[in-house]
Amino acid sequence: MSTLPPRAGRRCHNAINPLHSTLFFSPDLTAEFGALGIDDPRAAYFAARGAALGAVGAGAVTSTFYNFNHELVARHLPAVWSVASPDAVLAARLRAADTTLRRLLGEEIIGSPEMAEAAGLALRATEACSRHARPLYAAHADLPVPAEPHLAFWHAATLLREHRGDGHLAALLTAGLDPLEALVSHTATGKGMSPRWTLGTRGWRREDWDAATERLRTRGLLDAEGSLTEAGTALRAELEETTDRLDEAPYEHLGADGVARLTELGRGLLFTAASAGAFPEDLIGKG
Repeated sequence: MSTLPPRAGRRCHNAINPLHSTLFFSPDLTAEFGALGIDDPRAAYFAARGAALGAVGAGAVTSTFYNFNHELVARHLPAVWSVASPDAVLAARLRAADTTLRRLLGEEIIGSPEMAEAAGLALRATEACSRHARPLYAAHADLPVPAEPHLAFWHAATLLREHRGDGHLAALLTAGLDPLEALVSHTATGKGMSPRWTLGTRGWRREDWDAATERLRTRGLLDAEGSLTEAGTALRAELEETTDRLDEAPYEHLGADGVARLTELGRGLLFTAASAGAFPEDLIGKG
């Protein structure tokens, strides 16, 4: 039984995961990967997130990323590894994380005791993460921890993100939601990516989205307007509760006080990054 306040781990994840994700919207990543010869933003995303797995093909990335159209993934993998090796991609990714965080947070925060504290807390939480049946987490757990605190924090946030994400996929499978149904139902909560962003980045067509919407209506999870029904709301809540349960170990290991402090520090860093324009304004929503 959990010793933490309800949803404490989820709140902590919600504070630090977006800080990891700033990289994928960063012009610094575009510049670093462009120097390697990776110019397509989708190829860059697959390479950046998948490089820890090695020079894998499309199947491994479609499986572990879950909500991308396999045809889109296969368009870029394994071809991207002939442009740049996984090791080169990982090095460029870390350089981009460095410049991105320095630009968004400023040198005073980068060198602050609070940043070092956040890194220490996040790394301590990762001590209780488990590799079994968590391929993206396990691959990233084999990477070295960077020496500088802001990069150590980013690395730990990556581990915690992928640990929770791997567990979330198990919850989606148990709930019987295919990749696009998962996206449509998440968007219907008002907290997921907007359809424009989903269709533009995940490789699905509008007719695919509409078909998934109809399947969810048939199951009684969406109403005629595309909003979650009572059953749909309950299913999404159950999904998050299951994900919380599968992801509780790192936060239990950190303890209530540590989780509360990491959440506080993460929220402060996230507010600063968001205020500096880290994310597109139209990223989240039903429109």
